[in-house]
Amino acid sequence: MTRLPSRRAVLLGATATAGTAMLGGCDRLGETEWFRRTLKTGEDANMFVQRLLLTERTLAPEYAESDISPWFKPNGTEDPPDKAYKALAKRKFADYHLEVGGIVETSFKLSLTELRKLPSRTQVTRHDCVEGWSAIGKWTGVPLADLLGRAKLRPEARYVVFHCADTMDQGEDDAGAEAADGAETDEAPQGNANPAMTKQSGAGESKRSSGGQQASDDTAASGGEPVRYYESIDLVDAFHPQTILAYELNGKALPVANGAPLRLRVERNLGYKQAKYVMRIEVVESLAAIGEGKGGYWEDQGYAWYAGI
Repeated sequence: MTRLPSRRAVLLGATATAGTAMLGGCDRLGETEWFRRTLKTGEDANMFVQRLLLTERTLAPEYAESDISPWFKPNGTEDPPDKAYKALAKRKFADYHLEVGGIVETSFKLSLTELRKLPSRTQVTRHDCVEGWSAIGKWTGVPLADLLGRAKLRPEARYVVFHCADTMDQGEDDAGAEAADGAETDEAPQGNANPAMTKQSGAGESKRSSGGQQASDDTAASGGEPVRYYESIDLVDAFHPQTILAYELNGKALPVANGAPLRLRVERNLGYKQAKYVMRIEVVESLAAIGEGKGGYWEDQGYAWYAGI
């Protein structure tokens, strides 16, 4: 078993401290420009230090199978409410296709059966959640680098975005995200699909659709376009050998609660970067048009885009 570097514990401790401070009521402080700049500086410093200390191919610690946790706690949603997703799950994802596109030379789709036939990687790694818990699991999946190589990235490619099946908010109702007097409200929209997760953060159009297989039913039912989970990483993490799209956990088909049929494992990052229920991969030059421009659903709520540990 490889020992965890000490800086990992330090960064996790700092993250937990920051999370406690926010939960303790730092809303007023968070509204100040200087505080937001300070947080951004800390994120940039974290990225600089990690990229300085580790090479692009330095591996996250891997463990023996005897270290696997008896239960791998699901992070985030455990059962997406989307009708189209439930239909896919009912047929054991026989109709599922992963879409790969964006600024690439060759866009393509692959079924789950086709993905399973591609060269795979298996790794036993530790998942560290920003909430403070950890679990060790054995993941098997397709290296993301292989899919990106097949797609042939264009020279201007900079980021890889993951569009997911999980609806976080069903879209705004007639009241919108603002109160009648025009003031912002902290209440979740009435159509919130996952009220325990967070309120809707805004009206960025590009974060509202995972594309293809997850579209129309929920939109028609809610009277507004649903906001589905999305996340992004840069090409350094995208081409890292441990970055895979996993379809198995501990030697069995990935459970729905853990992200079936396909979830991202980017092992040198905190848990919220490990997107579940991945439906579409989009290669982009800029994150400006993704959600509110910060690169991910939780990032648009105030989380750091770079979550390296």
